[in-house]
Amino acid sequence: MWSAPGWPVTLRTGSLVLRPIRHRDKAAWTALRHRNARWLAPWEASNPDPEGFLPTYHQMVRSLTAQARAGSSLPFLITEQEPGSRDARLVGQLTVSGITWGSAMSATLGYWVDSARAGRGLAPTAVALATDFCFRDLGLHRMEINIRPENRASLRVVEKLGFRDEGLRPRYLHIAGQWADHRSFALTEEEVPRGLLTPWLETPRSRRE
Repeated sequence: MWSAPGWPVTLRTGSLVLRPIRHRDKAAWTALRHRNARWLAPWEASNPDPEGFLPTYHQMVRSLTAQARAGSSLPFLITEQEPGSRDARLVGQLTVSGITWGSAMSATLGYWVDSARAGRGLAPTAVALATDFCFRDLGLHRMEINIRPENRASLRVVEKLGFRDEGLRPRYLHIAGQWADHRSFALTEEEVPRGLLTPWLETPRSRRE
């Protein structure tokens, strides 16, 4: 079972780096979210309690870090680091959540990327990298991604990577102020014997964008 000694973890391929979210990332994270507010608004999780609130940035980081140490979450930031540079640019977020051990060995993955970097293969690469880690290093068996049917950009990510469409989940999550339908996509470890990242990087660039 994944446990505290296994976290934090940093994953990388080429210039893309998945690293743990940190308290000191607040300024960069907040600025990126502000620039992408309209881009992300239709897909944002909301609190179904009319009197409830979403967590602050520091509350979110504390909660996600505690979950990571308990073995139920992998909270990554998506960054780009050019060769020879010590600095990495924040371009999005990816969280593997709801990690279930025992007879299920499954998890759910969610992500968002900067609108200025969308369509350049960052999201599929990040999803492939994280999924391979969960299958090969953690020993998970199933990865699930749930997407609003109207979110064409996100649907393209699972389509490019070959996730299997498992159908519609009516009123599955509270999004942008209302209970919203989602389509569920999944892969099991047996379906991708070579993993996701290697086949994805072998795909011609014209088909990856």
